[in-house]
Amino acid sequence: MKKLLLVLSLVLMLVPLAGGQDMEHEPWSCPEGYEGQTLSIFNWSTYIAMDTVPNFEEACGVTVNYDIYESNESMLARIRQGNPGYDIVVPSGSTVQRMSEEMLLVPLDLDMIPNVANLIPDLMGQAYDPDNTYSLPYQWGTVGLGYSTEAFPDGITSWDQVWDHDGSVAWLDDRQAMFGVAHILLGQDPNSTDPDEINAARDFLVERGGNVVAVAADDGQVLLERGEVDVAIEYNGDISQIIAECECEDYAYAIPEEGSNVWIDNLSIPVDAPNPELAMVFIDYILDAKVGADLTNYIAYASPNQASIESGFIDEEILNDPAIFPPEEQLANLFSIIDVGAEAEELYNNAWDELLILLGQ
Repeated sequence: MKKLLLVLSLVLMLVPLAGGQDMEHEPWSCPEGYEGQTLSIFNWSTYIAMDTVPNFEEACGVTVNYDIYESNESMLARIRQGNPGYDIVVPSGSTVQRMSEEMLLVPLDLDMIPNVANLIPDLMGQAYDPDNTYSLPYQWGTVGLGYSTEAFPDGITSWDQVWDHDGSVAWLDDRQAMFGVAHILLGQDPNSTDPDEINAARDFLVERGGNVVAVAADDGQVLLERGEVDVAIEYNGDISQIIAECECEDYAYAIPEEGSNVWIDNLSIPVDAPNPELAMVFIDYILDAKVGADLTNYIAYASPNQASIESGFIDEEILNDPAIFPPEEQLANLFSIIDVGAEAEELYNNAWDELLILLGQ
């Protein structure tokens, strides 16, 4: 966790230097020999630019099948049952660790991914994959609060404003992020494996869930946009997307002062992938400076691509947006999720199921 927060501080130091440079860039070109092949991608929803896949298909002469999932848990359950044919998955850090331990990921051939050199060096070698054997960073971000500025004209600074709000609230269907918040508010380790502390975190959330109308599967921003909730606990980029789309000041994003979750999502190849070589070509494509910048500009998550940041390809509005690149003073209060082990994972799963029942979800 300390390494991740230090690295993000270094990333933020780069931001003011970027933008407006527009370095000359040779467009990415596909290696020969993949024409007519098929690639199958399994990714989070609202997590790729409109032209990312079509441009890759055109460059390589291939067909891409693209499916989405709403949580690490649902993706992991699918792969555990036997890979139905996916070549690319996008797990968060702790899920990379779990999948590698369960031999559910294929080692990467970095010689086939020369654009790995574009990544911020200190974002490599995280504890969940120290040698980047199975993963390379895709995007990073935070879990925080998307809210209606009409309902909260003075903004939100504390989790207490969510628990005490006299209106509708959506929580995020991310059990370890939600339990992590409860743990830190209780003065506990956000990745606690203590059964009593896990149960205490469950009870803490249940006691504060009276205004919850939905535990949203990565679509809380839709409920916010429809006016069905006043505040949604969500991934920052999803909220930034609706703010950009409406070109209005109806919504805002905040990280509560007590802290929240920071994460890195990664590109990985699941075991029994039908076309792992084309998957590595796709990973190289994503790590191109221009492709990576276009991705960040569209989905509004922070880029781990140093070449994208330094090139001037990322919009300055994105680089200077604290909802996307949080200011350094907020980083000290952010926690990252680690793999808690199979026994604790079962405790969290059971506690989460109990919480959903008690909340009527």
